[in-house]
Amino acid sequence: CTIQFTHLMVMIQWYLMTDLIHTEKDLVTSLKDYIKAEEDKLEQIKKWAEKLDRLTSTATKDPEGFVGHPVNAFKLMKRLNTEWSELENLVLKDMSDGFISNLTIQRQYFPNDEDQVGAAKALLRLQDTYNLDTDTISKGNLPGVKHKSFLTVEDCFELGKVAYTEADYYHTELWMEQALRQLDDGEVSTIDKVSVLDYLSYAVYQQGDLDKALLLTKKLLELDPEHQRANGNLKYFEYIMAKEKDANKSASDDQSDQKTTLKKKGAAVDYLPERQKYEMLCRGEGIKMTPRRQKKLFCRYHDGNRNPKFILAPAKQEDEWDKPRIIRFHDIISDAEIEIVKDLAKPRLSRATVHDPETGKLTTAQYRVSKSAWLSGYENPVVSRINMRIQDLTGLDVSTAEELQVANYGVGGQYEPHFDFARKDEPDAFKELGTGNRIATWLFYMSDVSAGGATVFPEVGASVWPKKGTAVFWYNLFASGEGDYSTRHAACPVLVGNKWVSNKWLHERGQEFRRPCTLSELE
Repeated sequence: CTIQFTHLMVMIQWYLMTDLIHTEKDLVTSLKDYIKAEEDKLEQIKKWAEKLDRLTSTATKDPEGFVGHPVNAFKLMKRLNTEWSELENLVLKDMSDGFISNLTIQRQYFPNDEDQVGAAKALLRLQDTYNLDTDTISKGNLPGVKHKSFLTVEDCFELGKVAYTEADYYHTELWMEQALRQLDDGEVSTIDKVSVLDYLSYAVYQQGDLDKALLLTKKLLELDPEHQRANGNLKYFEYIMAKEKDANKSASDDQSDQKTTLKKKGAAVDYLPERQKYEMLCRGEGIKMTPRRQKKLFCRYHDGNRNPKFILAPAKQEDEWDKPRIIRFHDIISDAEIEIVKDLAKPRLSRATVHDPETGKLTTAQYRVSKSAWLSGYENPVVSRINMRIQDLTGLDVSTAEELQVANYGVGGQYEPHFDFARKDEPDAFKELGTGNRIATWLFYMSDVSAGGATVFPEVGASVWPKKGTAVFWYNLFASGEGDYSTRHAACPVLVGNKWVSNKWLHERGQEFRRPCTLSELE
């Protein structure tokens, strides 16, 4: 895959995010303990103050008579010399030590600024992929949600700022407008309209809408007439508009279409040519299966070409697509096996990598946002058993295959359109492995996904949806060894929930007699 050496969005693994929930719960418990300790301390001080208030009220009515009693005189000396010092120590006692200590320990597991920005970018990506408006996201009206959550003005403002920092003025405008709407609706916030309008007016200007930018700037100045930047922008916008007016007036009739308007600054050129098709398929739109072709897709029991393991208990097989042929195996991995694979993978999950065609080595890429780990068959009998199951059902030799890769896609996790096999202009892609090209892909779905997360094939208009316990299989190469370009595929962003998959890439070496070459290049 061609590597885009751009900023890498680092997403915290989904399973670590669940750990953070427990961490936050522990901190809340610790905070409540601190509050209780402070309340107990204040209660002691309050009782002491009330006792002394009663005592001094009596004493001040007849000071001489009060201290004339030897016990009162002794207790006065004792209070002033000893008890007030004890009270001072109580007042000065820091009850926060336990809470601060716990917070300091837990802070090492907290997400950092990069993680927060990554989560914001994931929301923006989901917004685009699934055609979600800001109000829908802000109100938490997402499909399949169990725990509804709302975005505050501060949250919307933060999303707008993240987009602004990336010079993504389109999303800046959307989220600043959402923040403004919520303020207009009366939501109480620490963010004021002036701050929102400041970002919004500039984002609108950057997109070429000078009239709207001028209107928003004037609205800002109504709220804060002394705003230095807004006053400067107002003069500049008025100057640009006056210049345009003069240019239009002086232009001849046949040149009137060449007026000097502000050049609109749209989004940067997309490095992904099929993004529109890819995102439509992620939404379940644009699927190109016709009724006539659909009739030729079947379900069957598959015994792995009379494999003894599957004669009495054949595998359930379903045709998902015809060209390229994509087959789904149902109930092919058990819940117990899934949990063992996940438990083995979790301690070693790291940012997923792809092969760099220029170096032949693994590297991270902006278009693949997930966490992955590699499991060898000798590590655990379950992994070995899964590998042999793949061999028995496909008829391909797994001894030359890559290790089982386990991947976790959290919310926003994705893998944009790519090929699994190396193209002719990437001769060194798998040179270090020495096992030839990737002949086929086997993909286990190890979780259901509440919304999103489909595997899509933009070239042919196919969408395959995750279903726990199933696996899909397809050949990346024709029998001739030529690459099948229709297998270009992508993992759509997870909208709600999380997605666990594991895959096995099978290579050419060892398949010479299992899948012989044909005479035709495209067979």
